[in-house]
Amino acid sequence: MTLILASRLNVYSSSPLDRIATRREDHAWIAEQLDNPDSLFVPVWRTRNLVRGTEPGATPEAVYISGEMAAALRIKGGNWAFLGLLGDKAVFGIDLSAEDDPVPLLPAEFGTFVDLRSVGWGEPKPEASVLAHARGLLHWRQRHRFCGVCGGVCDAKSSGHVMQCTACNTQHFPRTDPAVIMLVHKGDRAVLGHSTRFPRATMYSTLAGFVEPGETLEEAVRREVLEEVGVHCGAVNYHSSQPWPFPGNIMLGYYAEALTEEITIDPEELLDAKWFSRDQMRNAEQHGFSLPRVDSIARRLIEDWLAAG
Repeated sequence: MTLILASRLNVYSSSPLDRIATRREDHAWIAEQLDNPDSLFVPVWRTRNLVRGTEPGATPEAVYISGEMAAALRIKGGNWAFLGLLGDKAVFGIDLSAEDDPVPLLPAEFGTFVDLRSVGWGEPKPEASVLAHARGLLHWRQRHRFCGVCGGVCDAKSSGHVMQCTACNTQHFPRTDPAVIMLVHKGDRAVLGHSTRFPRATMYSTLAGFVEPGETLEEAVRREVLEEVGVHCGAVNYHSSQPWPFPGNIMLGYYAEALTEEITIDPEELLDAKWFSRDQMRNAEQHGFSLPRVDSIARRLIEDWLAAG
């Protein structure tokens, strides 16, 4: 099995931030940065991020709000979390979800709140990584207001990176669920499936699934492939990873060499799965199907495999 290397970084994986975790417990410094007019705030509203330039033909840009403008707009009241340093400026994620409509709070030229997956970054952009970081961390904060041990109310600690129970003092940390995503191939063909969850009826993509307790990543790849399409796999080689905060995953990309070819789909996971040749994938539209979004690791797995053949 030829080793296929990642041709470039994945979208959401090129963060420019120094997370500087040692500052999270420096309460005086954090308070100073929260009031610093030069600090930057990354607003999130109900899992949506503020982006400018989302109209057709435009170049999407992340929108940061300065501490000075945040104070003037009075948008500092929501849950916040320290993300890190961008150069010498502190960067905070700020949750505006309590607002019924946050758009009137902002100047019109600041853009709109959108689902990051609808933006179509196309290539790695440092700012996309910052937005994804803020989305994932603040989503976790929203979902862990109560203790999973005793049900008590949790308070945010460590500048938003720990939720501590006020009753039993259990500490809860940000959660990232590992999921394997793999292109199963044999010779000049590879398996793509159409999931019940896909937004487009014509889209076919790589297989994927969550890692289970006590399982290696390679074992997870082989198990998921066997469960979803009934194909046995041998060699499993790593390609790359991608933060995927929708809501809180890390996607671990692999190539898996098929030992068998007969497909038997799991109807609860897939509506269809087929073997596709390289030529078919290079000309997907002509063959009546579409590939996954350009910002996804699934697309990177496919494109790097096509380039290797």
